[in-house]
Amino acid sequence: MRAVPANRYFVFFSIAVVGCLLDLATKSWIFGRLGQVPGPPWWMWDGVVGFQTNLNEGALFGMGQGMVALFTGLSLLAVVGILSWLFVAGAARDWVLTVALGCVTAGIFGNLYDRMGFPGLQWTAGYPNHAPGDAVYAVRDWILVMIGDWPWPTFNIADSMLVCGAIMLVGHAVLFQPQNDEKSEQEASPGDA
Repeated sequence: MRAVPANRYFVFFSIAVVGCLLDLATKSWIFGRLGQVPGPPWWMWDGVVGFQTNLNEGALFGMGQGMVALFTGLSLLAVVGILSWLFVAGAARDWVLTVALGCVTAGIFGNLYDRMGFPGLQWTAGYPNHAPGDAVYAVRDWILVMIGDWPWPTFNIADSMLVCGAIMLVGHAVLFQPQNDEKSEQEASPGDA
């Protein structure tokens, strides 16, 4: 098995670290500006795109509210799987997989940071199931997009990185054939040419 080129490590970890830091910086900035209690949106494009803070204790579209320990465990397991696939099994030899999984890893760590309570937020009055002053173990969301009159669930840069990485993975699976399949087909039928 060929070794993974050193530049793939650089690309993967650069995307993962820069993406995560961008996510955390934007969350810190917008929550510092708007506060953690959802208020009226700060519109960038009136009625279409704006900023509104929200705390999400669940996962995609708010599913699984309150299952913080489960999502934390799954996130850590996913990172171990990604690192193993890329750098032990050698999938990092593929540029698309390296970039896609760098994006996914950035998203995982950006949201995991929040989910583990590292921002140091505390629940305030008015949140059901939480006493004021309890530590917040929830993802900070802040990007609001309206689809007509319907608000798409708020999201953040980490969510965007996860989605972009997932789209790249699906595109790669659909559009690219593994090189080993092509070689074995050519070797199996040398007289058909």
